[in-house]
Amino acid sequence: MAEWRRVVVTGMGAISPVGKGLEENWNNLVAGVNGIDNITLFDTTDYKAKLDGEVKDFNPRDYMEKSDVLKTDRYAQFAIAAASEAVQMSGIVGNVDPERFAVYFGTGIGGMATFTKEHNTLLKRGPSRVSPFFVPMMIANMSSGLLSIRYNAQGPAMPAVTACASGSNAIGEAMRLIRHGYANAVIAGGSEAAISECGVAGFINMQALSTATDKNEASLPFDKRRSGFVIAEGGAALILEEYEHAKRRNATIFAELVGYGSTSDAYHITAPRADAEGARRAMSQALKEAGYTDSDSVYINAHGTGTPLNDKAETLAIKHSLGEDAARRAAISSTKSMTGHMLGAAGAIEAIVAIKALESGIIPPTINLLERDEECDLDYTANKAGKKDITLSLSNSLGFGGHNATLAFRRV
Repeated sequence: MAEWRRVVVTGMGAISPVGKGLEENWNNLVAGVNGIDNITLFDTTDYKAKLDGEVKDFNPRDYMEKSDVLKTDRYAQFAIAAASEAVQMSGIVGNVDPERFAVYFGTGIGGMATFTKEHNTLLKRGPSRVSPFFVPMMIANMSSGLLSIRYNAQGPAMPAVTACASGSNAIGEAMRLIRHGYANAVIAGGSEAAISECGVAGFINMQALSTATDKNEASLPFDKRRSGFVIAEGGAALILEEYEHAKRRNATIFAELVGYGSTSDAYHITAPRADAEGARRAMSQALKEAGYTDSDSVYINAHGTGTPLNDKAETLAIKHSLGEDAARRAAISSTKSMTGHMLGAAGAIEAIVAIKALESGIIPPTINLLERDEECDLDYTANKAGKKDITLSLSNSLGFGGHNATLAFRRV
C-alpha cells in the first residue's frame, strides 16, 4: 500500500445554541453555558417536548445575499455560516487548485422546515403555489453543492447522510479523500435545522426526546435521571488539508486528523447494540490508525445524548476499546449537555471541541451531571471544566440506523 498522505486541520467555524463563531462557542462550552431554552420556532401547546437548542439571533444576511437567503433552507444557511468562518481562517481560497478542492458536508435530515412549510402550502393553497425552489432547498446534498459553488471547489462535492453520525462521517471520508490522493483540501462538516412541527412530533412519538420543562433537567448525558435528548440546530465546518500542501503555503495548523473508524451495528433502526460492539469497533479502528498506546493521555468527546440506552452502550464501548484501566484514566465529556443534540451537525462541532481540548488542555464539562448511573461510571468531567495535558483526542458519533463513527486527533 502506498504511504498515506497526512491530513491536518487549517480552519474551523461553528454556529450553535451556545454561540456564533468558534471562540464564542468554545468559551461558552468551557464556562458551562447552557444553550437549551424554550422552543420559539413554532407553537408547542400540543407538544410534550417544550425545549430545544436554537441558534439565537441568527441573521443569514450576515453571510449571504438576500436573493440567496430566499432560496436556501435554514440548514444550508448554517452550513454557509460555519464554512465562511473556517474558509477565512484557513486562507485556503486562492491557494489550492480548484480541481483539487472538495466539499464533504453532512446533514441528518436536510430541509425539514422547507418540506413542512411547502407541504402545508400544498394542502392549503394547491400545487401551483408550491415554491419552485422547494426541491433544491430541501434536498440533503444542497449544502455541499452551495459550498462548492461559493468557493469554486471543483473536486467531489458530496453529503454524508448517516443520521447523528453525518458530520463525523463527512470529516472522516474527507480525510480518506486526501490521504489517498484525490484532493489537497476539503471543506468538511455538518449542519442541521430540523426543529419544525413535524420533526419534533416525530421524535416525540418515538419517545426519543426529553419532556422536561426545566432546561437544567433536560439534556442529562450519563446522569441516572436522563430520559431523552434535546433537539438542537446549527453547523460546524473544518478545513482539512494535505500536510505538505499546508506547509508550503505556511498555513496555521491546529491539529492532525490521525484516525477514523466507521462501522455499522447491523442491528436495529434506532437502538444501539447492548454489547456496544459496533461502537467499540469504530473506536478501535480510529485508535489503531492513530497509533494509540497506553502512554497516551486521552480525551473523548462522547456522543452522550442523554438517552438511557446510548450512554450505557457508549460507556461500554469506551471500556472495551481502551481497556478498563485506560478508560478510567481518560477524560470524557458530553457537550450535548449544553448544546443539545445538533443531529447531523453534532459530529462536526464535537470534532472542533476535541481539537480545542487538545490545543488548550482544557476539558469542557458535562453540565447538570448530579446523579451518577452505576453503569456510567467513568470520568465525565462533571459540571466544571477540567485541565489535562492531552496527547490524543477522540470524538464519537452514533447514529440511527446503527452508524458509528470515531475521529482521532493529535498535535502536529
